Amino acid sequence: MRKSLVATVAVAGALAAAVISPAVSNAADTLVTFTVATGPISITANPAAALIVSGSQATGGITPVTVADLRLGVSNWNASAVSTAFTKALPNALTIPATSVLYAGTTAVVTGTATVAAAASQAIDATKVVQAATSVSGANTATWTGNLTVNLPSNVIAGVYTGTVTHSVA
Repeated sequence: MRKSLVATVAVAGALAAAVISPAVSNAADTLVTFTVATGPISITANPAAALIVSGSQATGGITPVTVADLRLGVSNWNASAVSTAFTKALPNALTIPATSVLYAGTTAVVTGTATVAAAASQAIDATKVVQAATSVSGANTATWTGNLTVNLPSNVIAGVYTGTVTHSVA
């Protein structure tokens, strides 16, 4: 009986070893890869904005302005703005120079991973950074209002003035 018990335990152990740990010759490794493709970075802004005149200034906002960064990387980005002069057509044509146009972005609402900071109010007579993103990781978006102030000259004439503010991102 003792021999039979030892033989039974030995056979059970051999079967368990065969089931639990298959022989190496029965294994097959597969190297699995995939590629995450990069996307674009873009900026959009409301195509029209109306300013309100009060005293010697015209003020208002371009809203929303949005950067969508789908590059899926870690590169920082800068959003910039530049303004043309504001002109009034004939009769009594008048031009308000772009040096009179100030831009102050609000604090951006951010999704994803990025730290976005608005620049201080500044004239946008040349391309100037208005929002800067740092600590970027993966996809992110930032949305803000570009507040404009146009300082009116003392010789301003009643009428409709038109100018263009262009946003860009790099």
